[in-house]
This record gives sequence, C-alpha cells and structure tokens, in this order.
Amino acid sequence: MDAILKDLNPVLQLLTVMAIFSFLPFMFVCMTSFLRYAIVLGFLKQALGAQQIPPAIVLVGLSIILTFYTMGPVFQQMYDVGSKPYQESGSIVLAISEGSKPLKEFMLKQTRDKDLAFFVKLSRKTAPKTVEDITIWEVAPAYILSELKTAFEISFIVFVPFIVLDLVVANVLLALGMFMLSPTIVSLPFKLLIFIAVDGWSLIVNGLVGSFN
Repeated sequence: MDAILKDLNPVLQLLTVMAIFSFLPFMFVCMTSFLRYAIVLGFLKQALGAQQIPPAIVLVGLSIILTFYTMGPVFQQMYDVGSKPYQESGSIVLAISEGSKPLKEFMLKQTRDKDLAFFVKLSRKTAPKTVEDITIWEVAPAYILSELKTAFEISFIVFVPFIVLDLVVANVLLALGMFMLSPTIVSLPFKLLIFIAVDGWSLIVNGLVGSFN
C-alpha cells in the first residue's frame, strides 16, 4: 500500500490532497473532541433557559478553543509523523496516510469496543489481526457514535439539577396560586445565581477536558 501511495502520479496526489482538504471541516467537527464540547455546551444553554445568551458563536468559539487545547499534542504528533515520510519520499499522500495514525489512535481511545466491532464487521469479511489493520474510516463512524453517547450522558447529568429547580419553582408558584406567571422566568435568576455560586463554567470545562482518556 505504501509503495502505491509513493508512486502515485503528482497530479493525482494534488487532487487527493484537495479532496482531503475539502473534508477538513467535517473531520474537525466529527473526528476531534469538538463534537463532545459542542453538544454538552448546547445542552447547557438549553438547561439554563437563557434563550440567546450566551450567543451560539461564543459557544462554538469556546468549543474550538477547547478542541485545540485538547487535540494540540495529537496535531503536533500528526505533523511530526507525517512530515518525515514527506521529506524522505516527497509523497503528499503517504505523508497524510502516516500523519493520520495519531488521530486514529486518539479516536480509538474514546471509542467503545461495541461500536468499533459493529463497523469493522460491516466493512470486512475477516476480522483484523491487529489494531493497525483497522482503517481510520472504520474508526471514524464508531468514534462519532461513542462521542454522541458520551456527550448525551454528560448532558443528562448537567440537565438534571436545572430541571429539579424548575420543578421546585413551578410547585411553589402553584402553591401560591400564581398560575399566570411563567415558572421559567422566575427560575432563570435562581439558575444563574446557583450556576455562578458553584463556578459552573469552570466545573463544566474542567469536567469536559478531563473526560478525554
């Protein structure tokens, strides 16, 4: 396989690289830690009930910054591993192939065995002998499924305290006979007060960053 990549026509190499670059936004969103950050922060915004605050662009920006923080060592390793074969052979495709291995290793650490086995079984008739035989395109869908599950589990834990507070406020208003007053409007200041008191943003960010193996 490496010999084929090495001998690939330079024009085809360029087309391959351009095709890969077109997939970079997809790869960044779905094959890095960005997926977990974006989902949990989105649920946190819903749980707070503060309609447009913070703005979506702020949460996306925070997710991107945290992604670079988490993935920084992986990106550096990808560059180090990929630059060596390029300097030796001049093959861009081979450099990308080698450079993608650290990303695959990162995804494997976060992927559940059940999800990985499912997609490996779909894509090939015989089981791979080693982990190195599993391609990054077999790991990617399994990683996305695992990340979705993990992100929703974390979001559930984040959501529960806010729901409890909403129920308490709703019952108090009902007991006071204040039927026309929206419980959401009343509970929002208390949510913000409690969230600030426990330093919620730091807790959420620290927990998310620490949740990666």
